Amino acid sequence: MRQSPNRDSKDQGPKKNRQIKAKSVLVIDETGAKLGEMQTRDALAMAQDRGLDLIEVAPNARPPVCRFADYGKILYEKKKRNAKAKKNATTITVKEVKFTPSTGDHDFNTKLKHVQKFLGKGDKVKITIRFRGREMAHKENGEAICTRLVEALNAETQVCEIEMRPQFMGRQMTMILAPKKV
Repeated sequence: MRQSPNRDSKDQGPKKNRQIKAKSVLVIDETGAKLGEMQTRDALAMAQDRGLDLIEVAPNARPPVCRFADYGKILYEKKKRNAKAKKNATTITVKEVKFTPSTGDHDFNTKLKHVQKFLGKGDKVKITIRFRGREMAHKENGEAICTRLVEALNAETQVCEIEMRPQFMGRQMTMILAPKKV
């Protein structure tokens, strides 16, 4: 589809000034008062006399609704709103910590500290227990590690909640922990 020569390909905002192709429009002034239906060229002239832009607010209405406003100010405020929304948005990442059924106490405690650090930062943690060879015969050892880990994390205070219970997938058992919501 070919773009109109007046429309900037990056600018997907409302039509303004000469981009408005309707013969007549319903005009609203900068204070919000309805000025009524008038020819587009007359409305554009009124907007320019006031030092403002004619901006199409409701293009699908019959006739289209346009308003007098400063287009640069509208873009600036929209940019500020988007930046504030982006700043307030939280990104949750999933960290992974791997165990084996034969993980020793010292390694377990080290990995436990890593899990606590990740949960403290607000990240989710995926616990993976890898089974090799004959370890597959003792799946209960993997479940024991999962329960031991959750009990150790929640020993003093409720730090995490189980988002996904331990599940077996192929030669791995996985469990997802999420930080406790306050």
